[in-house]
Amino acid sequence: MLSEQIDAYCERTDFSFWSEPVNALTNAAFLIIAVIVWPRTRGNPMARALTVILFVIGLGSFAFHTTATRWGAMVDTLPILGFVLLYLFAASRDFLGLRRGQALLTCLAFFPFAFACTLIFSHLGLGSSAAYSSVPLLIFLYALLLRSRTPKTSRGLALGATLLCLSIFMRWLDDPICTALPLGTHFLWHILNATMLGWMIHVYLTHMLEGRAQGR
Repeated sequence: MLSEQIDAYCERTDFSFWSEPVNALTNAAFLIIAVIVWPRTRGNPMARALTVILFVIGLGSFAFHTTATRWGAMVDTLPILGFVLLYLFAASRDFLGLRRGQALLTCLAFFPFAFACTLIFSHLGLGSSAAYSSVPLLIFLYALLLRSRTPKTSRGLALGATLLCLSIFMRWLDDPICTALPLGTHFLWHILNATMLGWMIHVYLTHMLEGRAQGR
């Protein structure tokens, strides 16, 4: 079952290893941004962990877009889920000031929230991209909650959520535009997503550094 092959994106024309060269190679964006961000994470274990996961996301996505298998899909999506949950924990604890147990409960609550969002946006025609719809909504919610408390962090989160919305749109557009543009648009999902995740780590680091400077 895990070796079953999947033809999911416009660029793929067969099941050879390099049938999605642009989709595969644009995963380098995750690796490059992780390497750029890494030096700034010194002294911050949470940011370091997020940056490692960012690097792993690039490797996992490369595996999927070259092997086009179910196991490839798993190593593609699981690191993304790991990043979302770890960032949600960090944001709940360090942005909202929740206790560790409360932050963990917030992570558990993400699953029914994501399930509901996926159902709703699937019915609205977002297809498989509906699985990601909960994430920008959640980021916008945190931006709203932080608007008065930490305006700079709030603006940073809102920008990240906006980038993710654009990224999800490019992922969704890959199929309907395929006839007119055989290359598809999925590669833009990689570039925008890598940029957005790097930005989110930057927002977290900036918040923590400014909080330390102010003695919070």
